[in-house]
Amino acid sequence: MKITSKGQITIPQHIREKFGFLPNCEVQFVISGNQVIIIKQDEKSRGRDLIRHMQGKGDIKMSTDEIMELVR
Repeated sequence: MKITSKGQITIPQHIREKFGFLPNCEVQFVISGNQVIIIKQDEKSRGRDLIRHMQGKGDIKMSTDEIMELVR
């Protein structure tokens, strides 16, 4: 397996299927001695991180009912 000039590699299909590495899934790289381990990030923690990041960022002073009326 070769690393491209952009630092990319292709994970073989049988490994992706076995470990659930789907398109756009988040992975984490862990260094252990002279090895690098790829770990699929827990999707629940990813969602929690996104919510934590977005919390308090809204600047619209509308009620939920007013927003829903606009959407309709």
